[in-house]
Amino acid sequence: MLIQFKVNGKSYSIDVCPTMRLLDLLRDELGLTGTKEGCAEGECGACTVIIDGEAVNSCLVLASQVRGKEIITVEGLGEDGKLDILQQKFLEHSAVECGFCTPGMLMSAKALLMKNPHPTEEEIRLAIAGNLCRCSGYSQIVAAVKDAAKG
Repeated sequence: MLIQFKVNGKSYSIDVCPTMRLLDLLRDELGLTGTKEGCAEGECGACTVIIDGEAVNSCLVLASQVRGKEIITVEGLGEDGKLDILQQKFLEHSAVECGFCTPGMLMSAKALLMKNPHPTEEEIRLAIAGNLCRCSGYSQIVAAVKDAAKG
């Protein structure tokens, strides 16, 4: 099945199997390995990407469902070799531990900031509630998102 879509501003036209997941399309076909597979059940958030402005678990989306859509992955956050402010604030606040959950956290936070550039702490915590992190206490992550919202 031929689908056309955009990823990180670049247009693609790819023939996909009807049962292929978006996660596999991104990682295996496009080489965008920043999106991680954690649980494969939509429970951990490691595979979070933004589709048409909404944070979604790419392990639960069929590739065929992105026909005509615009997708942003963690690779699409920075521009011209510069980190996105959110990525910079994650580094400054030591919000990156092992790094496995980080891409999904960044994408959930980015989707929030795209809709609400000045979220409350409660809104930040709600936005990242679907992203599991076993290494941190989430405080650094919330602080990084709050700081990014100021910038």
